[in-house]
Amino acid sequence: MASTARRDVPEPPDFGILKRLARDQLIYLLEQLPGRKDLFIEADLMSPLDRIANVSILKVPRGGAVHPQLSRPCRSARRLCFLVRPRVKTMKYIADIVNADKMSGRSRKYKIIFSPQKFYACEMVLEEEGVFGDVTCDEWSFYLLPLDEDIISMELPEFFRDYFLEGDHRWINSVARALQLLNSLYGPFSRAYGIGRCAKMCYELWRELEEESEGDSQGMVYEGLVDDTFRIKCGSVDFGPEVTSSDKSIKVLLNAQDKVFSQIRNEHFSSVFGFLSQKSRNLQAQYDRRRGMDIKQMKNFVSQELKGLKQEHRLLSLHIGACESIMKKKTKQDFQEMIKAEHSLLEGFDIRESTSFIEEHIDRQVSPIESLRLMCLLSITENGEGAGSSTPPQSYGPEHLLTFHNLKRIGLLTEQAAGETLTAVESRVSKLVTDRAAGKITDAFNSLARKSNFRAISKKLGLIPRLDGEYDLKMPRDMAYVFSGAYTPLSCKIIEQVLERRGWQGLEEVLRLLNGTDPGRDSQRTVLAVFLGGCTCSEMAALRFLGRERGCRFIFLTTAVTSSGRLMEAMAETRA
Repeated sequence: MASTARRDVPEPPDFGILKRLARDQLIYLLEQLPGRKDLFIEADLMSPLDRIANVSILKVPRGGAVHPQLSRPCRSARRLCFLVRPRVKTMKYIADIVNADKMSGRSRKYKIIFSPQKFYACEMVLEEEGVFGDVTCDEWSFYLLPLDEDIISMELPEFFRDYFLEGDHRWINSVARALQLLNSLYGPFSRAYGIGRCAKMCYELWRELEEESEGDSQGMVYEGLVDDTFRIKCGSVDFGPEVTSSDKSIKVLLNAQDKVFSQIRNEHFSSVFGFLSQKSRNLQAQYDRRRGMDIKQMKNFVSQELKGLKQEHRLLSLHIGACESIMKKKTKQDFQEMIKAEHSLLEGFDIRESTSFIEEHIDRQVSPIESLRLMCLLSITENGEGAGSSTPPQSYGPEHLLTFHNLKRIGLLTEQAAGETLTAVESRVSKLVTDRAAGKITDAFNSLARKSNFRAISKKLGLIPRLDGEYDLKMPRDMAYVFSGAYTPLSCKIIEQVLERRGWQGLEEVLRLLNGTDPGRDSQRTVLAVFLGGCTCSEMAALRFLGRERGCRFIFLTTAVTSSGRLMEAMAETRA
């Protein structure tokens, strides 16, 4: 793959200690309930748990059992342990089990282990249900799951909806404690910058925790499209028969240990096929070296190289299959037309044509998620120009009215300002989405939703590159390559500017528009980029590019690895 001269970057830190700490703490907590016991693990904790421990390491005594979901315990079990997220509905489920045992006269011991922390609301439910005195509670402080050598996830996909939509601050403490753990293990952060109220709250609480502690003593690039098409979960992906060319599905771990994936994860998708084709030829040439070998050479080849070549060949076949599957899906969804519409909206050209494309996209019922993504982009870039459309509820069903309401509350879809011209799409449905009681819009997205803010920020930061000729995606010149040269992610551009200027000097107007904070000190070659609400694969790819260019290494701490599709799905969810 083509490359350019780049500066040396620091070696990646060893995140193995994070896994060992989490595993050892869980084993300790389980041993606090001695003897034979049944362990019930909430379903969405299984994937993170698989990354740090297997069933045998959990040391469930003989006669006990591990249940990979919440289910009714058998009558003979005398000790029940529940490993769960701190959710009200889960507490009610456990309380029902305890009360049922009381009614039948059955005597058992109950232990609840909350991950990553226990919430007061959970204790209140247990008390209201009359079982608080019957259970013991502990916290499994599993804040940080390393997914790769530069990615740490908190595996909290609900953070975005809870904070930015519901205004629930309960996960702020988890983020602060995650920062405290990283600070204690890998040394102090020499300088810190933040954008938005959420970042400020996390920073201030982290500093409070640090002070208390002192007083006492985690687009268009390949990885993004794989996530968009197959959904990467906890750093791994299930490739189905359409990729494996068999009747079986295969679970593949996507990290730096995959020699094929590590070379293409950050590349623009248009470059990936060419690389895989060349890789295939090189691999075949290595196999062909066997011809003409004598017995000793063949023995060395078999013992030292053959196993690795077979593994690389298997991975190469899977990634080629994944690329083919992605291409088939994107072709079916008029992918090129959609990319053209997105680019036009970002640049502020052919808005009417783009609006017509969105309307047609909705009328054809191609995909509700894709339609909502396009409408949100239109709303943000054109000051609510497409926000009034409620065609999706009409076309896809009334269940999307709640999604519309949520997107309005969070500021991704905004009202048309009085006196401005409405498009045909907006006029048809504006009455259905008008909601004076939508509630306050969160600060981060509200700043982008106000009149002209996106265009002003885009101009000041150069989010839309000025092209002097064709953009070479095989030899990218800047971070915009992750979106085919059309756009640089806002978060990545801010980080670039702060590193370049060694602070906020000269960015005062951007700070005013985005509500930034600067509690900093000195700069370092290793930069921890914390994303609250989720980080996309495109943002990580762009910052890896910036790191290679500037001679620094980025470590990503995110509440979850996300995408625009996942965000739309979160807006459509209903909560018990």
